[in-house]
Amino acid sequence: MKLLEKTSRIYLLASLVIYVAVGVAFYWITTFMIYDEVESRLMVEKRDFETYLQTNNTWTNNSYFVENKIEVVPVFGEFENEATFTDTLIYNRYEQSMDPFRQLTFYTMIGGSPYRVAIRKSIVESYKLIEAISAAMVTFLALLMISMFFFQRNLSGKLWRPFYDSLARIKNFDWTKDKKLEFESSEISEFNELDEVMVKMASKMQHDYKSLREFTENASHEIQTPLALINARVEQFIQSQDLSENQTHWIEEIYHAARRMSRLNQGLLLLAKIENQQFTDQEPIDLAALIIARLKDFEDIITHKNIMVHTESTGSFVKTISPALAEIMVTNLVSNAIKHNYNDGKLTILTGANYFVISNTGHELKADPGRLFERFKKESAQAESVGLGLAIVKQICDNYELHIDYRNVDSLHSIRVFA
Repeated sequence: MKLLEKTSRIYLLASLVIYVAVGVAFYWITTFMIYDEVESRLMVEKRDFETYLQTNNTWTNNSYFVENKIEVVPVFGEFENEATFTDTLIYNRYEQSMDPFRQLTFYTMIGGSPYRVAIRKSIVESYKLIEAISAAMVTFLALLMISMFFFQRNLSGKLWRPFYDSLARIKNFDWTKDKKLEFESSEISEFNELDEVMVKMASKMQHDYKSLREFTENASHEIQTPLALINARVEQFIQSQDLSENQTHWIEEIYHAARRMSRLNQGLLLLAKIENQQFTDQEPIDLAALIIARLKDFEDIITHKNIMVHTESTGSFVKTISPALAEIMVTNLVSNAIKHNYNDGKLTILTGANYFVISNTGHELKADPGRLFERFKKESAQAESVGLGLAIVKQICDNYELHIDYRNVDSLHSIRVFA
């Protein structure tokens, strides 16, 4: 969820709660004030009624009290001499409806006998007034809330526009290039401070990337040169006729160790380059077709081990990827499937839309399948293996948003790569 959408929802919810609370409070305050006014008038009518009794010492229907619907009823037995206010409904014979009234009930003596007096005042108009006020208030608050919501949304959009512009620049920034990250100046100090921090971080990333790239390039060149020299001199010693059998054995050990060190150096430097995204050239490549093409490079060893190869294609697997890395990934997987295969074994390659599967017969897996793609985790005990082949494949897949998994059914080992 985007920031503006989140803040707009919170603002709308908070405004709704506040407006409902204000509306309820306003309704009760209005009702209280109207009731207070009606009760005050009823108390005035009560005093007028008592004054009338004091003057006449009797009660007869008087037009002065018709509006207030006065009712005088004799009381028999005990009663509490107190005045109470209540709501009641009285039938309106003209409109044939029950109208609300506010009633004041009290007790008094008329001609020496106790009477219960009820003075009522219609609150129909008061209710209508409350309804009108409530409707106006709801309409006003709704318009106010909607207006403030759109105003706040538009205002937030304008205030946060520099942030989103900076975010877009950061997304499009490529630290592998020499072009520096630049932002437009904003009126908001916090955004300017954020831009300054991001510029410093981007500069540091570019500097670190450049230093690491130079290191890997220098290391690749400087380490490979003495290793190549060692291998050349060792080969000369091996071809020499003046060495004893024991000396030849030790020189061969040195030769194999130097070759392994050379492959290990190349593998680690390749991993570093992949992780640092130094392979910037990309193009759409059909990985399914590439696998079939790479099989031809292994025809000799396939023939030597008498491996039966079966290929099946149901579609193309086109992925935008570095051609060099695509070659490395496919070559490592095919080489791994052949290296760990039986003599007279089987190699099956299935390709389809957005996936390919390379399966081979082989010995039971001894290592943990969950750690098969880690560095230096190797199944083969051969000295030639450095345990980086599948780790390199996994790193390439991660860089290009590909998924890879391993499955084993009986003696058939399968590695699947899919988008």
